[in-house]
Amino acid sequence: MTVLMSADELEAALRDLGAARYHNRHPFHQLLHGGRLNRRQVQAWALNRYCYQAYIPIKDATLIARTDDTDLRRLWRQRLVDHDGNQPGEGGIARWLSLTDGLGLDRGTVIGMRQALPATRFAVQAYVDFVRERSLLEAVASSLTELFSPGIITERISGMLAHYDFITPTTLAYFNARLDQAPRDADFALDYVRQHACTPDQQRAVIAALGFKCDVLWAQLDALHHAYVDPGLIPPGAFGHDGVWP
Repeated sequence: MTVLMSADELEAALRDLGAARYHNRHPFHQLLHGGRLNRRQVQAWALNRYCYQAYIPIKDATLIARTDDTDLRRLWRQRLVDHDGNQPGEGGIARWLSLTDGLGLDRGTVIGMRQALPATRFAVQAYVDFVRERSLLEAVASSLTELFSPGIITERISGMLAHYDFITPTTLAYFNARLDQAPRDADFALDYVRQHACTPDQQRAVIAALGFKCDVLWAQLDALHHAYVDPGLIPPGAFGHDGVWP
């Protein structure tokens, strides 16, 4: 790409990429939402996904620390409140722990992350490193997977409630909050990218940043599928490797 796109053309390219590569297309999610996983496999998904949830505010704090743009810091810090809350027991991380509690997982084990898959830990750390090391514009653009999350959240809520008798609306409270938060965050990030990607190189970079984030999400599901579905090779030290399940 050597020709400067209009802001609308750039947005269309980003949306096309997300439609093709967002992780709602992954076979593991098809199994999860279609009720074709057992309780142990759903537990493994929730335990590993906690790592991603726990690192999101670290990623956001990293982005905030990099910018001298007061408006950007002010607006982006709402994401920290969304995930961490204003006091203990509030926020997205607390709601995710309610999900893992409801699935019968030991809270200390979940928070410790020692039983998460190695690939999960590597993927979430790679995301934080990307936000720390790449341009601020690329860091903002990497969050644009939120453009596509309301669809997968709606599918997840309806599918899991319909197919798993161990899932309740209370268990899935995390996702209800994200139905409002994610579009708000995505709108801001998209507007920022549309305004600040002013050269062909910058436009290539933001498209690649979104592609990288899609890869981060996809890699986590690849690892879950390999360990807990097919061929079912659970790495030493990971959840369920010893054959003991909660």
